[in-house]
Amino acid sequence: MINKIMSASFLDNYIICAQFANGVTKKYDLKPLFKELKQFNKLKENNLFMYGQVDIGGYGVVWDDKIDLSADEIWEKGKIVKTHFDNLLSIGEATKMWNLDDSTIRKAIARGKFVNGIDTQKFGKQWVITKEAMEREYS
Repeated sequence: MINKIMSASFLDNYIICAQFANGVTKKYDLKPLFKELKQFNKLKENNLFMYGQVDIGGYGVVWDDKIDLSADEIWEKGKIVKTHFDNLLSIGEATKMWNLDDSTIRKAIARGKFVNGIDTQKFGKQWVITKEAMEREYS
């Protein structure tokens, strides 16, 4: 399984907080790379580190055309962070992970297969579903 990054925050002290598509959040300390890979020292200049972005497709984070970091590196060496949002998935993320059609999950919600407020919840126009509910019903 490819661990794609959905979003990332660039914190003080060169820490990346990455939220992965599978619902896991990890913090990655970039400082060891300053000694290992000299090009990363450029991130100390003009606060460049804070301007990082998730690359298109979620395969890593990038700063410019010469400095990037793979999602696999962050996944393997990052430390798991417990949050209130752990294991929450959008319907779109869940359909990709379980190779289902969007309508399959929406119909299951409408038919009461999932408990509203426990397994699923709607926020505005967006539904979220727990990873546990998806595993229970589709694994």
